[in-house]
Amino acid sequence: MWRWQKKGRIYLAGEIALVTGLVIWITSLPQIRRRRFEIFYYTHHLYIVFLIFFLFHAGDRHFYMVFSGVFLFGLDKLLRILQSRPKSCILSARIYLFPSKAIELTLPKDPRLKYTPTSVIYMKIPSISRFQWHPFSITSSSNSDNHTMSIVVKCNEGWTSSLYDVIQAELDSDAGSMNCIPVSIEGPYGPASLDFLRHDSLLLIAGGAGITPFLSIIKEIASLSSRRYRFATRVQLIYVVKKSQDVCLLNSVSSQLLNQSSTQFSLNLKVYVTQEEGSDATVIGLVNDFSLVRTVNFSTKCSNYAVHGLDSSVLMAAMVALSSIKFLVSLIFFNRIFVPTEMKSSASQKVAVPSENKASKEKTPSSVVDLLLLASFIIALVCNTFVAIVLRWKRLKKDIPAASPKQGNKAIELAGSVEASTVEDHEIHFGGRPNFQDILSKFSDETGGSDIGVLVCGPESMKESVASLCQLKSQGLNIGAKGKKPYFFFHSLNFTL
Repeated sequence: MWRWQKKGRIYLAGEIALVTGLVIWITSLPQIRRRRFEIFYYTHHLYIVFLIFFLFHAGDRHFYMVFSGVFLFGLDKLLRILQSRPKSCILSARIYLFPSKAIELTLPKDPRLKYTPTSVIYMKIPSISRFQWHPFSITSSSNSDNHTMSIVVKCNEGWTSSLYDVIQAELDSDAGSMNCIPVSIEGPYGPASLDFLRHDSLLLIAGGAGITPFLSIIKEIASLSSRRYRFATRVQLIYVVKKSQDVCLLNSVSSQLLNQSSTQFSLNLKVYVTQEEGSDATVIGLVNDFSLVRTVNFSTKCSNYAVHGLDSSVLMAAMVALSSIKFLVSLIFFNRIFVPTEMKSSASQKVAVPSENKASKEKTPSSVVDLLLLASFIIALVCNTFVAIVLRWKRLKKDIPAASPKQGNKAIELAGSVEASTVEDHEIHFGGRPNFQDILSKFSDETGGSDIGVLVCGPESMKESVASLCQLKSQGLNIGAKGKKPYFFFHSLNFTL
């Protein structure tokens, strides 16, 4: 049990794989994952150790059952690493002054890069951590912002708190110019189409930080409403927060909320503050109070590359096919050269003495075949990586996407409140949770349409409650109803902040 035997199954390898799997499982429990995310994140990289020792223990025949998934995962991992190169940089940051500790970051992007609302990017800041990647929902629209995209980071603890300290230190420094903050960006990843927005009316329900996907949706609808696109002409946003200070996350869409005369659609906001007592505050007052921000433009001397997104799906499919062929060719080549001839001839001798052949086959060294499998796997990935590097180098050399021309002299400015024009329809409620049944009923009566899209982003309990109400009301209203029958289309969204 404690020796690395040369023949048959290697039991020690199985024990190592078992212990590694148990460590990964224990650190993924909610009690550890939510409180000590870095422990969860770093221990999960032990999957490499688990897979290698699982191969030595179970043998190549059992490993082939999961090999296709492992092969695609390894290929995807390498391509994602290449996609995040070269590094980009942060153009500017807006820090909200109220104690909500939220930051809006602006990143450069290639004008040809188009993404859909609710898309997500993965970001790594080497000055904070060289290994940690964090996902963030994009809050901007590629149709209105051609050269930049923005994300909102709510700085609570850990990595996000370190980011807040870095930017705050740059603001408090006495240097004449701001430093450059290099970042690695991967993505964006998002839905393939905008069909989930093509409804007569939209009811957007957000809980806490779940507001971030809706910021990009509102900007997308506002930018395309003047063109020939079929989007909702009436949008109602239900925003449920614990504290009124969280309203600061609406700052990026304040122009759409407070100046609707310039937009082609109606946007109505209802805020529910659950953990504060009644107040005379208004939506205008809260947005103005929490719109105080400090803005700083960083230097871009460390990198002039903009985010240019994913490669085409055709190219990715070609790389997968090329890697698969290279793996099979390498495996056949190695087997013909390194596998002993007695292992190949054992099958032909099986008819003569089946019992002896069976015993000898079980004692045949399996580590040789396992090493050949690993070597073929590595060669296929290395060849594919080399091809990807060459293609990416040619693409960047042909047309290097430059960063925004805002070069980095220190420029700190204070943004004040926003003037409102028509905000009579906006509401704010304190000390209670929203009654979704009444909200759905009133919204269907106000719109009078038959096609209502309900998008929910927040806690799972909120999603389940709204989903069941949408199903119940859609069934009830379609039975024995006359004229135009409202129907609710439920969409569940995920957020990262």
